[in-house]
Amino acid sequence: MAGPPLLQNLTGTARTAYELGTGTARAAVALTRSGVVRPLGPAKLYGMGRALVRYGNSITAAFAVGAARHPYRLAVVDDDGVTTYAELEARTDSLALALLDSGAGPHAPVGVLCRNSRAPIEAMIAAGKAGADVVLINTGLSAEQMRGVQEQQGLHTVVTDPDFLDIVPAGPRVVLTATPDGPRPAGDRVLDDLGAMVERGGPGELPFKPEPSKQIVLTSGTTGTPKGAKRPHPSTLAPAASILSAIPLRAAEPVHIAAPLFHTWGNAGLLLASLHGATVVLRRRFTPEGFLDAVRERRATTVFAVPVMLQRVLESGAQGWGEGTDGPRIVAVSGSALPGGQALEFMDRFGDCLYNLYGSTEVSWVSIAGPQDLRDAPGTAGRAPAGTTLLILGEDDEPAGPGVEGRVFVGNDLPFEGYTGGEAGLEERDGLLGTGDVGHLDEQGRLFLTGRADDMIVSGGENVHPGPVEDLVSGMDGVREVCVLGVDDDDYGQRLAAWVVLEPGADVSADAVRERVKSDLARFAVPRDVHFLDELPRNQTGKVLRSELPGRD
Repeated sequence: MAGPPLLQNLTGTARTAYELGTGTARAAVALTRSGVVRPLGPAKLYGMGRALVRYGNSITAAFAVGAARHPYRLAVVDDDGVTTYAELEARTDSLALALLDSGAGPHAPVGVLCRNSRAPIEAMIAAGKAGADVVLINTGLSAEQMRGVQEQQGLHTVVTDPDFLDIVPAGPRVVLTATPDGPRPAGDRVLDDLGAMVERGGPGELPFKPEPSKQIVLTSGTTGTPKGAKRPHPSTLAPAASILSAIPLRAAEPVHIAAPLFHTWGNAGLLLASLHGATVVLRRRFTPEGFLDAVRERRATTVFAVPVMLQRVLESGAQGWGEGTDGPRIVAVSGSALPGGQALEFMDRFGDCLYNLYGSTEVSWVSIAGPQDLRDAPGTAGRAPAGTTLLILGEDDEPAGPGVEGRVFVGNDLPFEGYTGGEAGLEERDGLLGTGDVGHLDEQGRLFLTGRADDMIVSGGENVHPGPVEDLVSGMDGVREVCVLGVDDDDYGQRLAAWVVLEPGADVSADAVRERVKSDLARFAVPRDVHFLDELPRNQTGKVLRSELPGRD
């Protein structure tokens, strides 16, 4: 990763020591400011230190530290009730023993296929105690995609809600989050029950220092079988410090995680919340009403969500958090593009609490836009937070100046170890990873994205990006959302097409869309095909499922 001249002259062990040192210092400052670091008695310090020695910097360690530090504080509030940090620690000790007894553990991965509840959290913590890798599985996968995941990851066990049993292929042991009351055969598989496993535990004791496990997050799979991105547990708390430098969480404040826990962003929210000793508030299914209720009832001061959730809240007509509710200090979103108009409308109704993180499954974070950035420069993806290097590289692989478009490259404290299936990795330049996106920086260092590099088309010899067309059409009166992509064209090679969803009662014609683009952009950017839909097909994190767009072929 690029850095100051001193760092550029260091190599090997010296460079690693420097990076760890500066990362640790940043983490100490950030965690002191947020209230995580403060004086404690020797007994609590011993328990916390023991947890960190056993499990490193992981979800497992964060909740174990919480059990030592504040055992009777609520750890999770979900649709089934509440559980404390101490209860969670005891349950996951027992569950880890049961996993080991069933054969799960080192080199025998555990898949987690669940909606937001305490069950996936218990599964992740227990897998860490057993030394098993955890594969977080998107609940929106098809049976065919799930078969592909099983082939790639070689799952020993899948912990799943009963709703998704039909897509789990034969082979792995299946642990349901509710029902069977212990192991029982079901055709060519064995079904078990999470609660029953907790009750029975297993023989022996847990290893004091289990084999370090990895967390494998799947890519969105919008164009095929999702790839598994290997994510090691960080060696320091520097990654948390980077996020906290731009998103000011505070210790012990309730956090509502509306983003799916299987997604990088929801999982990051869980790690940050547990690190801060927060009460994590969850709902199995998202609705605008349930979202607002979760914030009001538990007085959540921080929310992790995806942009499409905010859009649904705006469409519900809610004008604020509700009577007698100050509302969260932080509503942090990631996972898909946040339109500038949507950001402004949300802040106008709900206050200047909005933060937008741009990143990906592979590179984690790139930039963060705070409320002031979103006010001053709607549509920005924000600035690189502390400890993060962000560069725009031109075709000559040299850094581009302000306003000059190029490929986005980033370096941060959470390295990407590659795909589990051995697929080709990301583009890399001088230690920085390419995100696959195209954009530019302004004079203030704020990033603006044009779109995916592989979305660019060549129409009649002209390079055309769909991003500016999407931004323009989404700003039209009566347009709720839009997707613009390239399609084949017999005369020009390729051309743009638009899929548009209108507000209820709106009257916008295809000609009006074309005229709007023609008035602001080049002629070759005008979409010849304009399809009107009731809604865009999206996955749980709000990404458009392009293969399901009608007329794409």
